[in-house]
Amino acid sequence: VQLQASGGGLVQAGDSLRLSCAASGYTFVLYYMGWFRQAPGKAREFVSSISISALTQQYSDSVKGRFTISRDNAKDTVYLQMNSLKPEDTAVYYCAAGSSWPIGEANVRYWGKGTLVTVSS
Repeated sequence: VQLQASGGGLVQAGDSLRLSCAASGYTFVLYYMGWFRQAPGKAREFVSSISISALTQQYSDSVKGRFTISRDNAKDTVYLQMNSLKPEDTAVYYCAAGSSWPIGEANVRYWGKGTLVTVSS
């Protein structure tokens, strides 16, 4: 099983980034997908999740209205469009696959290795 996240980088405040996470080694359409992040010196936190059908999404209050999660079941890929980035969004972003809803760290089945997003002020 592999969850390969990509798309991170160094941007300025107000910029946008799109993260991708390509899944392999398991049946993508049987799992809910989510994004978590871990800022330096802080615990990992939930960012967003999406149902298998993509009809339902959840967002943390800190990113609601700025981030959009989506998935392409034909490509086994989940995305996170991040707009109006802020320095406090700086973190390693992890994609995750969960077998139940809503996704929380306790019910994540598979974790990706993470991609670093750095937002400068």
